[in-house]
Amino acid sequence: MGTSVENPTEVEEPRESVEEQAEPVEELDEETRARRDAALRQVRKLGDPVLRASAVAVERFDERLRAEVQRMGELMQDALGVGLAATQVGVLHRVLVYKAYEDDPVSALVNPVLEWESEEREVKEEGCLSLPGVHVEVERAARVRVRAQDTHGRELVVEEEGLPARVIQHEMDHLEGVLILDRISREARRDAMRALREAREADGDGPARTSSAERTTAPAQ
Repeated sequence: MGTSVENPTEVEEPRESVEEQAEPVEELDEETRARRDAALRQVRKLGDPVLRASAVAVERFDERLRAEVQRMGELMQDALGVGLAATQVGVLHRVLVYKAYEDDPVSALVNPVLEWESEEREVKEEGCLSLPGVHVEVERAARVRVRAQDTHGRELVVEEEGLPARVIQHEMDHLEGVLILDRISREARRDAMRALREAREADGDGPARTSSAERTTAPAQ
């Protein structure tokens, strides 16, 4: 990358909150809901230009990077998501975290590169922490192999299938400035934008800003 976590690749503080959740808001206890809302205030939403930026490779593997990854993992869990890319918190680093299932540990991939994907494709519903109120059907590879590094710079090769594979692909899209809205039809995008506007208005944020234009099958990434 040319920059580390402390570098000014971090963009100004986010302006909006609200987001999809892994379970309906009305079913959350007060403490969980407050923690979720606080986390979502730190996640960038559609209309923020950082979501359309391409992240840069990490070159410095230091305590600042590890602290950033830890923070991302905590935010993801507090927001009740299953994945989070650094760009979603305003940091232009090629870093993502994910935890597809409740009993899984939080996994981090630094500088991930898609090495292989299966010919078998699956269409599943996805949500996104940056697109409150939006759930859309997205086609992705059923299995992937990704080469990456851990937070100490050691090489990793990760092979995943099903939900974890989908979450990784979703987050890697974020690192290229690609959103799930870019992977659906024009008609589906119109419906998604309508849902986004309704969600924002219901939460008192006003109408959604438009641009070109995060557990799958319910959870957000």
